[in-house]
Amino acid sequence: MRLLHSLAKTHASFDDPNLVSHAGLVPVMALAERAGLAGLVAEHVRPGGECGVNADLKVPCLVAGMAAGADSIDDMGLLRHGAMSALFGGVRAPSTLGSHLRSYTWGNVAQLEKASREFLVKLAGRAPLLPGAEALAFIDVDSMQKRVYGHHKQGARFGHTKIQGKSLLVRGLNALAAVVSTPIAAPVIAATRLRGGNAASARGAASLAARAITTARECGCTGMIVVRLDSAFYNAAVIGAVRRGGARFSVTAPMTASIRAAIAAIGDDAWTPIRYPRAIWDDQLGAWVSDAEVAETQYTAFASKKGHAVTARLIVRRVRDLNKAAEGQGELFPAWRHHAVLTDSPFELVQAEGQHRDHAVVEQVFADVTSGPLAHMPSGVFTANAAWLSIAAMAHNLLRAAGALASLPFARARAATIRRDLIAVAARTARHGRGHLTLHLPEGWHREHEWLNLLHAGCGPPAAAA
Repeated sequence: MRLLHSLAKTHASFDDPNLVSHAGLVPVMALAERAGLAGLVAEHVRPGGECGVNADLKVPCLVAGMAAGADSIDDMGLLRHGAMSALFGGVRAPSTLGSHLRSYTWGNVAQLEKASREFLVKLAGRAPLLPGAEALAFIDVDSMQKRVYGHHKQGARFGHTKIQGKSLLVRGLNALAAVVSTPIAAPVIAATRLRGGNAASARGAASLAARAITTARECGCTGMIVVRLDSAFYNAAVIGAVRRGGARFSVTAPMTASIRAAIAAIGDDAWTPIRYPRAIWDDQLGAWVSDAEVAETQYTAFASKKGHAVTARLIVRRVRDLNKAAEGQGELFPAWRHHAVLTDSPFELVQAEGQHRDHAVVEQVFADVTSGPLAHMPSGVFTANAAWLSIAAMAHNLLRAAGALASLPFARARAATIRRDLIAVAARTARHGRGHLTLHLPEGWHREHEWLNLLHAGCGPPAAAA
């Protein structure tokens, strides 16, 4: 690829008032409008003070900016270039949006979280967000330590996180989230909560899981729901909340003395080889040859807490531990590393164990939002950052719905891919007739058909009610 003109004869001028660089915001925000985003914010969110007015205009501005790739308050200026004022009304300056976020109290953040959950329900009614939810859905609850650097960030504390598999202390804020997915659908964010950096992982997880289950039911998850959690959420309060919500649980169990004793009691003939990373299929044996095996037994957890004892399946995966053998010396007897899962899942052993390992899908969601709106916690005010987290969840779910309406591949694509291929496309506006507006997009655009699918879904005739 090379330039066709000499550098001395190539010029640029920022003087065309009819151009926009993010034309994909038109069908995306049309979808948000049809899902009632502004109305939900107006109904539930009522910040105080002079800067708290017009939340129904300012929150959609923040959602639109995040959908286009903004990861800070100053980045919201991308909504004010060229012909954006001809396409959208009510656009506010970045400084106005920042002042609006700083006007939120913790009660206003709770109101915004409620609007976010109801917005997801509305989106699920307009886009195939969770196909297969009538049979089986998963809710994954986890927390993320988001590193911050400002010395005046409210709530910033040192908390534990893992970087490249190593646990270490990181100064930041802690985000708790619950995501909903199905075996054939990408995850959407059902509930969020921002906490201080030194908050324990399970703090507030019981109420968050309960709200996520309710939201999932309202989104059409009428079949079985399995809530998957790691060992940080292994406590009676969280498991009790899941069971009261009518869902199943699958939680990693810590290696306590009682669990080790239960594992030791499993007979050698009870272990089943499973397909594991680097497993090899043996045609003669007709099975996978692997260093991983699974077995199960019955176990009663929280027996010391009156009225909270839970008897369920203890599924154990063991992997050959080669590190315990001396270098250059064969092992005298096999050494194993054990990983236990407490679950009331009705699925057979190998399937239930594999489903629990898929809990890692929540890490993909964290990576998705971290490469987008949560690249920064943009304010020094804790409640402003908490509101930013809730709005980031709205933007993530809106992009998921837009991708599902565009095409099947985009239904599972990363948010960054949707932004690049469907939103960040240049267009020129042209008026004709009485109030008609045409967007002229690049000829030969490689995502033309997907873009038009999204435009028809967002701006075309309303779909018939189911």
